[in-house]
Order: sequence, then C-alpha cells, then structure tokens
Amino acid sequence: MNVIKMNEASEPAWAIGDEHIATSGDSPLREDAFKMNDELKIQLIQKHFKEIMNTMGLDLTDDSLSGTSKRVAKMFVKEIFSGLNPANKPDVKLFENKYQYNEMLIEKSIALYSYCEHHFVPIIGKAHVAYISNGNVIGLSKINRLVQYYAKRSQVRERLTNQIAEALKEALQTDDVAIVIDAVHLCLASRGVNDTNSSTITSYYSGKFKEDTVKNEFLALIK
Repeated sequence: MNVIKMNEASEPAWAIGDEHIATSGDSPLREDAFKMNDELKIQLIQKHFKEIMNTMGLDLTDDSLSGTSKRVAKMFVKEIFSGLNPANKPDVKLFENKYQYNEMLIEKSIALYSYCEHHFVPIIGKAHVAYISNGNVIGLSKINRLVQYYAKRSQVRERLTNQIAEALKEALQTDDVAIVIDAVHLCLASRGVNDTNSSTITSYYSGKFKEDTVKNEFLALIK
C-alpha cells in the first residue's frame, strides 16, 4: 500500500510545491548530510540521473546524451547546490572603518541564481544589499559571495532573503542591514501558470533601515 505524507492542512505533500510554502527557516538538511564525500555523491547522482533519463526514453548512446548524467551530477554537487555544504561558506573578515564612512553602503544588482526547492527549476534575478557600518567594514566581494553561497541551494525565496540578512548581520556585527531581492521563478514562468512577465520581490530591513527616511533613501538609490 502506498502512503502519501500529508501536511497540516491534510493535503498531499507533493501539493505544497504549487503553493510555494516554506516549511523551515533553515535549509532542510539531514544530520548526516555531509558524511558522504563529494566524489561518492557525484557517482550516486550520476547513476540515478542516468536512470531518470532512461525512464524518459532518451537514447543514452547518443553522443549528446552519453555524458549528461555525469555533467549533471558534477554540476549539482560542485556548482548549483554547493551552498548546502557549510564548508563552502565564505570566510568574511572585518576591517576597521578607517575612512569614517558612516552612511549606507549599497552593493546593487548582485546577480542571483538559485533553484526552487519545490520543482528544482531556476530562480534568476538580482539582490540589492545595504549596510551601515558600526565601526567595521567587509570587502565588497564578500557581500556577493555570501549572496551566492545561500543562493546555491534548493531554496524558498523568503528563507533565502532571511539567510542572507542574518549572515550579513553576524559578519558585520550590526543590525543595520537591508536586502531587496527581485527575481523570476521559472516554476511560474516555464511550467504551471506559464507567466513569463511577473517577478517576485522579497525584502528585509533591520536596525536603522526600519526608519522610514533611511529605508526610503535605500529604495530610491536601488531604483
């Protein structure tokens, strides 16, 4: 007998995906997620993805397809889902704000590529990140790297936004952080409702950015 797991609303577990519900504030990982090394993960994913392709009826002897399962496996582990592994988290070092720059610093239009965890299709857009120094600063590239680290996982947009914000607050040792993410979800554009015109915006404001004047300045500058 097949048993379908139900959520609290008594819907099949697979139905959650069409509602884009986040079930956890943290990325849902098992405790033993990294006991297996990357090479073994690649071997297993290659095997299983090859079987998926075979099930769909693809001719795996064709030159174009014969290496696809390994390419996909390496891409999953080493690239597009590499942010799942905490060993890949960027090392962020603080520097004294010797310039005494006390206004907001904005890193605008950071390219963002992530994957919807409900259908494993891309989320493509831009992140705008700002902070106000409390006496320390970080290298500009570290902001980009933190965004990319949390984006390179199966994600839900609300969680992604919060994770980037909390990581920046921890790294910068300040609450004065703001984030706006504007991105297209291919789970809406390439399937389902097939809406190719809409994008989704999520935001996070804390500390001084909760003040209307500061928030409005930030929003005006990222337009």
